[in-house]
This record gives sequence, C-alpha cells and structure tokens, in this order.
Amino acid sequence: MMNNLETLKHGYQLFAEHNIEGVLAMYHDNIVWDMCTGYPFVEGDGRLIGHQAVVEGVFAKIPEHYDNFNIEVSDFVDGGDKIVMVGFYTGTWKATGKKFKANATHTWTFKDGKAAAFFQAVDTAEIINP
Repeated sequence: MMNNLETLKHGYQLFAEHNIEGVLAMYHDNIVWDMCTGYPFVEGDGRLIGHQAVVEGVFAKIPEHYDNFNIEVSDFVDGGDKIVMVGFYTGTWKATGKKFKANATHTWTFKDGKAAAFFQAVDTAEIINP
C-alpha cells in the first residue's frame, strides 16, 4: 500500500496522462474541493463536494478554457495527512490565446489513504490577463 505522498504523486501522474477515472479513485467519495476564488469558471464560493461536482466543475472545464494545460510539480511538503504541492500551471488560456506559467499550490488532506480535501491557490491574473 502506498503512503499518502506516493498516492498523491501517482495522482498527479494519472492527471498528466488524462486518466481522470484513476485520479478520482484516489479521492474520497465526498471530497471537499476548494477552488481558487477569482478563477474565471469558479461559481459561488468555489467549494465543490464529491466526485461528480469535481468532474463537472473542474475536469470538464479544463479543455473548455485551456489548450495544453499542465501542472508542473516543483516540490511536495509532506506533513503526513496534509501534503502541499508547490508548482506551476502552464498552457494557453483560450479566451486570449495567451501562454502562461502561473504559480500554483495545492494543499491536500488525506483520510484513510484517500484525498478527503483539496485547497487550491493559483496566480489567476497570470493566466487570464492578456
């Protein structure tokens, strides 16, 4: 069995391979997903709960708004049940055609070997400003 950090690293690899089913398998059914407020396609307070909400509110919207979206992981800070990913989002914002490399950090909380909560902080201005 993988530890939380290994599970998370594997999850980022699955995301890079566009294996969304594999990614979702590492999440608790009722994962609490907090999107960065200020993100253009975030609705309300940015909180999503559960697999279906994450698929519809995040994963389905990525190809609508980005070309060549990628997460470049620079480092992980391993706190056991709480792990922080430090890195960048890269790609092209379709609305402007602008290529970007934006600072990004994710904080993950694990419970029983699965991701139970996600918190995102991203430099949205770097992404959406022409």
